[in-house]
Amino acid sequence: MAVVADDSTEVAAAKNFDPEMKPKSEFDAHKLAEMFSNLNPLAKEFFPSSYSHHDRPDFQFYYHNYNRSSMKNFQPADQLLHNDNDRRRRNDNNNQGRRRMNNRSIRAQQEESVMRTVYVSDIDKDVSEEELAKVFREYCGYVNDCRICGDPHSVLRFAFVEFANEPSARAATGLSGTMVGSYPIKVLPSKTAILPVNPTFLPKSNDEWDMCTRTIYCTNIDKKVSQIEVKNFFETSCGEVTRLRLLGDQLHSTRIAFVEFAMAETALQALNCSGMILGTQPIRVSPSKTPVRPRVTRPGSIKPS
Repeated sequence: MAVVADDSTEVAAAKNFDPEMKPKSEFDAHKLAEMFSNLNPLAKEFFPSSYSHHDRPDFQFYYHNYNRSSMKNFQPADQLLHNDNDRRRRNDNNNQGRRRMNNRSIRAQQEESVMRTVYVSDIDKDVSEEELAKVFREYCGYVNDCRICGDPHSVLRFAFVEFANEPSARAATGLSGTMVGSYPIKVLPSKTAILPVNPTFLPKSNDEWDMCTRTIYCTNIDKKVSQIEVKNFFETSCGEVTRLRLLGDQLHSTRIAFVEFAMAETALQALNCSGMILGTQPIRVSPSKTPVRPRVTRPGSIKPS
C-alpha cells in the first residue's frame, strides 16, 4: 500500500509540473536584484549608528527633505549612464548648432563686405592710396579702406575700395573712365572683400601716423637673407633706416619686413625698389599701414649688470 501511495503522489506532481516555471533560486535572485535596484545608498539606514553627522541639523534637513522624496525617483546605474549619454549628445548638438550659427554669421558678414567693395584697375603708378580714396570719397561717400596692389612700376596696378554702405559702392561704378593721374580707371563690383587689418596694429596717435609715412612693407624676402642684410640693402639704395622688423615662419617660403626710415621722402624712394633682387628673389614694396612699434622689454628679462 505504501508503494501505491508513493506512485500516486509522483503522478499528481507530474500533472502539476509547469516546464516554464523558473527554479526558486533563480526567482529569488531576480526578486532581490529588483529590490536592490530600488534602494537608495544615501538612506539613513545605510549609515552606521556611530556616524556623527546624523545628529547635525543640516543632515536631518537633508534626510527629511531629500532622501524620502528621492526614493521615488531613484534610478539604477545603467539608467544614469543612459541619461548621461543623452545629456552629452544634447550638449554636442548644441555646440554644433552654435558653430553653424557662427559660421553663417561670418559668411553673412563677408558677403555684406563684398557688396560694399569695388575693384579698380589701370591705376597710374604715381597715384597713392590716399589720392585714390579721396577721388571716391568726394563722389561716392565715406571710404572704409583702400588697398592698391601690383607692381608699382606697372600701369596695370589695381585696387580694392571698400565703402561704408552698398549705395556708395554702386555709385562708385559710375566713375569708371574717370582720369586719375595720367590714365582712366576702370571700376567694377568686387568679387572679394578686403582682408581687414588687425585694429591693434593700426596707428593710435599722431606720432604713429607720422611713423607710417616713413615706413614701407616689404614682402617676398628670401628666407636666407638676414635682418642686417635687409637693412644694408635699403640704406644703400635709399637712406638711413631707423627701425626694422623682419618676420617669418616655417609655413611660408618667404619672409616679410617693416622698414622705417628717418625721412618720409626716403620711404617714398624705397617704393622704387619693388622688383629688385634681394638674395635670390625679387622683393615687393608697398606703403605700410602700420607703424613699427619698439619692442616692450619685460622687467624679468633685464639682466643685472
